[in-house]
Amino acid sequence: MSCCFLAITMPEASARDKETVTARESGPRALYSKSSSFEDPSAPPSTGGDSFFCSVSRVSAASSKARDKFHKYPAWSPRFWHGMTFGGWARLVAENRCAVSPSRLPMALLIGLVTPFNSAMGMVQRWRYGRSIRETSIERPPLFVVGHWRSGTTLLHELLVLDEQFTFPTTYQCFAPQHFLLTERIIARYMGFLLPGKRPMDNMAAGWSKPQEDEFALLTLGVRTPYRRMAFPNRPPPDMEFLDMAEVDAEALAAWRQALRYFVQALTWKTPKQLVLKSPPHTGRIEALLSLFPGAKFIHIARHPHSIFPSTCRLWKALDEVQGCQRPKHRNNEAYVYECLERMYDGFFRQRELLQPGQIAYVRYEDLVADPVGEIERLYGELALGDFESVRPRIEEQAAARSGYQANVHELAPETEAEIARRWRRYYEAFGYELPQTADDGNVLPLSS
Repeated sequence: MSCCFLAITMPEASARDKETVTARESGPRALYSKSSSFEDPSAPPSTGGDSFFCSVSRVSAASSKARDKFHKYPAWSPRFWHGMTFGGWARLVAENRCAVSPSRLPMALLIGLVTPFNSAMGMVQRWRYGRSIRETSIERPPLFVVGHWRSGTTLLHELLVLDEQFTFPTTYQCFAPQHFLLTERIIARYMGFLLPGKRPMDNMAAGWSKPQEDEFALLTLGVRTPYRRMAFPNRPPPDMEFLDMAEVDAEALAAWRQALRYFVQALTWKTPKQLVLKSPPHTGRIEALLSLFPGAKFIHIARHPHSIFPSTCRLWKALDEVQGCQRPKHRNNEAYVYECLERMYDGFFRQRELLQPGQIAYVRYEDLVADPVGEIERLYGELALGDFESVRPRIEEQAAARSGYQANVHELAPETEAEIARRWRRYYEAFGYELPQTADDGNVLPLSS
């Protein structure tokens, strides 16, 4: 997840917990080529050889308590909810029975004071630009980057948008979709101090002008999205059907479609180029996205499940701590991570059959970090994205600029590895990852097709 409103740290592992690790790669290629490593995409690359991310630290379960310590999030820094309208915020609180923890009441009240500004400016933007936005046609349908959280979607997104033929939603545009056409120039320029300098999970640069997930725009526009869970993390997770769109009622689907189309049209009106959109929940929404944007193309990025699982558990724990209007108890995080991938990929495996040759391409995170230039060039060829040579120097420069980091990789207990393989077997097989021996006994249940 490309979250720029959160500040946390990953403490250094103890010396005894560190070791260089390499990937557990499968023999068959499946959809992808083999790779030499499966480092954490939360980490920028390190130097050494031709690999983008070469040196990795393994962190054992013994240091998990230390890894759960985060930076204190400044009171003046925005939460996602600060970008909502007053009506959207009030509905979210009411749907959760006003279950705000006493220690989070000041934050909730501040959000309530800020959101009327968004409502008012949203009305002004609709009055000033509404007709122009509605009349904006999408000449070139978006290119969608899809894949599970913590699988490298942000890295891939940021490499693709180096090409000047593309544009992308910025953090500020996703934070304030109701009024960014009016306010972005001033707030993004003069209010940069509100955000941390780097993203928390991966030390990549953060800022109002950085590429961001359009899912946050849907959130702040007030439509249903699984991201609403973070506001009240101790309650049952809402909107799980929006991970595969299989059981979404007609009214909610119409609102979701309207919000996404409005946002894409507003972005296109401002910058008339082809959009590159990145949002992990879009992975199981291919059918809905095609109905909105016929001819859209997709790039799916996969990553080793042994890295996805612990990294995503940590991600939600961090977001719940900082974004929640409740003091999170973290009771069901692992079950939530399991279920999200299962629902998301039930939808993905079923709906990708709707795509024609040349509409979808695949890459593994391991291959992308090992050879970013070669992998992006391959994707350009498979999807006919245009002249790669014009963007090659920028990608090479970006690859060089990202060198010099080490990343922590979580060490899993054997029983956890077995459970991941049991629950996510089809993901392993579809994307060319070797199942652990403890799971290769014929009793592992695959994702449904």
